[in-house]
Amino acid sequence: MFATVATIQPDGSPQLSVTWLMRDGDDLLISTTEGRRKEQNLRRDPRITVMINPPDAPYTYAEVRGTAELTTEGGQELINELSRKYTGKDYRDFNPASVDDATRVVVRVSPRKVVGSI
Repeated sequence: MFATVATIQPDGSPQLSVTWLMRDGDDLLISTTEGRRKEQNLRRDPRITVMINPPDAPYTYAEVRGTAELTTEGGQELINELSRKYTGKDYRDFNPASVDDATRVVVRVSPRKVVGSI
């Protein structure tokens, strides 16, 4: 299931992106690369909201509000694990055009509040 991630732009407006994710205990893990808007926004302001909405149940959702910690440690391993979960392939095999020198970033979302509807 995909998730929509909301971060805060420098002007205070929201920035949304659809992403892969996985759980690690109570935390959520997301992968991105250095230099992307999502990464820049989170380094400046770690507040984040993640909306999980199953495609087969459009009125069911979970909204996770929290803060993000970013690290490059384990970045390549996470994108491969996510790619195998979502596509059944390592990331390089799924996306051969991926830039070899792009540094992968692990975004660890620590929930502050979870709301939803089932």
